[in-house]
Amino acid sequence: MSFSAADHGHMQEALRLAERGQCLTSPNPSVGCVLVKGGVVVGSGHSQAAGGPHAEVMALRQAGEAARGATAYVTLEPCSHHGRTPPCADGLIAAGVARVVAALRDPNPLVAGQGLARLAAAGVAVQSGLLREQALVHHRGFLSRMVRGRPWLRLKLAASLDGRVALESGESQWITGPAARADVQRLRARSCAMLTGVTTVLADDAQLTVREPHGVLWQGRQPMRVVLDSTLRTPASAKLLHTPGVLIVGAFDNPNRALLEAAGAEVILLPGADGRVDLAGVLAELGRRGLNEATVEAGGVLAGALLAAGLIDEIVLYQAPVLIGRGKPLADFTLASLADRIAPQLIERRMVGADQRITLRMTDPASLSGDVA
Repeated sequence: MSFSAADHGHMQEALRLAERGQCLTSPNPSVGCVLVKGGVVVGSGHSQAAGGPHAEVMALRQAGEAARGATAYVTLEPCSHHGRTPPCADGLIAAGVARVVAALRDPNPLVAGQGLARLAAAGVAVQSGLLREQALVHHRGFLSRMVRGRPWLRLKLAASLDGRVALESGESQWITGPAARADVQRLRARSCAMLTGVTTVLADDAQLTVREPHGVLWQGRQPMRVVLDSTLRTPASAKLLHTPGVLIVGAFDNPNRALLEAAGAEVILLPGADGRVDLAGVLAELGRRGLNEATVEAGGVLAGALLAAGLIDEIVLYQAPVLIGRGKPLADFTLASLADRIAPQLIERRMVGADQRITLRMTDPASLSGDVA
């Protein structure tokens, strides 16, 4: 299936728009849409917060009557079902759009090709697969939940040049600089949940909330804070309980549960075979709750356990140009041999202030889609 240079340019713009909505739309995907007629963009938009207009609706509103006979470029197949809003496929048909180009088909069982089929049945020319690889990366969180039933899991690490995340005493503030810490706020803003362990809560008493991320469109949505706490040791006075939306996952019940619930936390038990919290079960639970992306900010023990279990999809490492000697490692796990080493794909390396930001990926987003180019 061939596409013109103009087609590529318009879909690239749709992907750029989709990125603007990344911090708003969960549990919906953040879609971008561009309407073009006679080579001129007549309408564009991105998905709004859940329950608000989808990207296609935003673009159609802007285009008005100019949408008739236009081509719509969308980063994900238009929906064909009634959710909180009417089907976008019907809206495109009613507006008289002549052609729809989708980067991806939607693996959501409620759509799964039905949106494009409905458009084609109404006489609209449909194509898919344009800039598919870029769209797979952008939509990886939504695709992960649709295909695997769990969110895309990102491990955020901040370490010294010699791979330490804290001194032996536990002191870790601050290894990286202010620019890196500001960048972390943008990661949190796009995350549906922040995962940590009780050891980190006890050591740092962090809130894990978003604090005014610069450079992204953000309307105050805070991620769910998820604490993995096998024996429910989280204190009811913990700072993260000052903001609603805390889920504490234990393996065993104890009297502290009532205090945590009285402080506003939701407490559930998901025991694993090893007597600790079932890590895969936690991710499945987050998927059932409609969460697309989750970010881990934790110590080496939980980071190591998630890596060893093969549950981490992506690592974002902020590495400071400092040496701190003996201290706590990035990830605490043991390999039987060097042949078993974890070898993620290097995606990006760039400077953030004085620190280096390295993005590594364990999971290929292409493996998360039932889409056929």
